[in-house]
Amino acid sequence: MPFLHLVVLAIVQGITEFLPISSSGHLVLVPNLLGWQDQGQTMDVAVHLGTLAAVLLYFWRDLWSLVMGLVMLLRGRPDQRTRLVGMLLVATLPAALFGLWLHANAPDWDRSVRVIGWTTLGFGILMWIADGAFMHVREIKHMGVRDALVIGLMQAIALVPGTSRSGITMTGARFLGFTRVEAARFSFLLSIPTIAGAGILAVHDLMKSGDSALVGSALTAGVMTFVVAIITISLLMHYVSRIGLAPFAIYRILLGSGLLIAVYTGAL
Repeated sequence: MPFLHLVVLAIVQGITEFLPISSSGHLVLVPNLLGWQDQGQTMDVAVHLGTLAAVLLYFWRDLWSLVMGLVMLLRGRPDQRTRLVGMLLVATLPAALFGLWLHANAPDWDRSVRVIGWTTLGFGILMWIADGAFMHVREIKHMGVRDALVIGLMQAIALVPGTSRSGITMTGARFLGFTRVEAARFSFLLSIPTIAGAGILAVHDLMKSGDSALVGSALTAGVMTFVVAIITISLLMHYVSRIGLAPFAIYRILLGSGLLIAVYTGAL
């Protein structure tokens, strides 16, 4: 891929993965709006791995706490850290099962602008409602199995382009009464096993293809994405409690409406 394409993909992914506006949807829109060839799902996952590296670095303390939670579980002395590991596993399971089924049966998931328009609009409205219509005082330590399962089921829906993994999991957490910061934190921690699983499948496909040029492009895009993503995470975690999710919901509603108008009038 041309270097300019890789730079644009890295910037788009690094910003949109953690803002609740759908990275997959924006990655599909880039070639459609700029007249480029679609980069394909393998490249999409490659830039997702760049964002995974950013999450691992930014939340290294939480990651270490999860590792210690597993250690305590193996020692037969589970504690609060072990409980968080359990909640993440429960929340990961629905997306993992659905993702494996898609990989085997529908690898070329509908990446049309029409689908992205509807999901961007619909889940933008849900996000706005969830962020302002309920009391939000709960923290991750209050999370139960039912809460984790609900958030996990919503994350599975995010495999549909335009939904936004971070957006729908934060929306689910907000509906369940979690604070903005805790909703964002759980969403980011939940991205670790989810993106890692997709990444393993993508790396397997890359190695199987034997396409050295594609491997080089994927590595370049992944590194650039990491740099953009670490900046984005820092800013979002700092400002999310102040600005809330409403600005992102409004952006989604406007973008989704614009895309649907363009599709149904024949402009796209």
